[in-house]
Amino acid sequence: MLASPQYLRDSPAMTNEPFSDILKLTRAETLVTGGFTAGGPWALRFPTPKTIKFFAVLKGSCWVTLDGQEAIHFSAGDVGLLSAPLAFELASDPSLPPVDVMSLFSGAGRTDVQIGDGSEFAHIGGHVLLDPTSGRVLADVLPPWIHVQADRPEAVTFRWLLDRLAMERANDLPGAELAAAQLAQLLFIEILRAHLSQNSVEQTGWLRALADPGIVPAIRLMHADPARSWHLEDLAEACAMSRTTFAERFRTVAGVAPLAYLTNWRMRLAERALLEESRLPVASIATTVGYASESSFSNAFKRITGASPREFRNASHRPIVALTSPEAADG
Repeated sequence: MLASPQYLRDSPAMTNEPFSDILKLTRAETLVTGGFTAGGPWALRFPTPKTIKFFAVLKGSCWVTLDGQEAIHFSAGDVGLLSAPLAFELASDPSLPPVDVMSLFSGAGRTDVQIGDGSEFAHIGGHVLLDPTSGRVLADVLPPWIHVQADRPEAVTFRWLLDRLAMERANDLPGAELAAAQLAQLLFIEILRAHLSQNSVEQTGWLRALADPGIVPAIRLMHADPARSWHLEDLAEACAMSRTTFAERFRTVAGVAPLAYLTNWRMRLAERALLEESRLPVASIATTVGYASESSFSNAFKRITGASPREFRNASHRPIVALTSPEAADG
């Protein structure tokens, strides 16, 4: 039970590794839903995804066209992650008229199809599901589109994961379903790592902040002990900066002031506690996230979320479900 600040330090979801904390909080779950092979000319149109969509080229190459954008060439080992609500097409030639992919996967339980002789191209795809409440912490900061190319430094890891995923799906081995799910989850993490490693990450927010070695020490401290009364001096010292320099850099990179980041993180933890510990008094939750009184916590919670803790609990308390069920296996 969530009963004291010690819970936050002992909970499996609480570490001094913020990236893992956030993935656990959002309950990100990666599912492989289908794939296809192709030979000869082909073109498929995929519907607007209701979840975060990922896909990878295992063999050959193709063109990827997101609605309203220029076609992008994908080679074997390339991986795409789409978080924007955009329909898209995959094709051997982007000038070909596409076939609705759902017509190919219309059979009950059908997760793999062959186009032509299937000898030239192989693809695998799936979805990333998020918790309906906490999932926005991740969904709101993802770029609309990530393309990780096979010639990146991470290529060896991606190639191994993709090869292993293909093997697990092709062979009826014991535990294949679970193994594929774990491999897909690691693939999602590697996609985000590859994105973070790029110096061209432009948007502000925690995702960019985790890629900035100058301020990460402060974020680690706040995640390791969110209930502590952190002061700007403590956090600046951990980053070997003056208060002014640290505060300016943190705001520039993360988009919020350091203590505002701490408040936001506390509220995410409070949301989880309100949902999972339905009989725990609000006053106890206030203490766990660093507030001396229930009233100060309630004011902060309403300012951040738009609802009081009790309103949030009454409106939201229900079994945790995925953001949405994945569409029929569409590759």
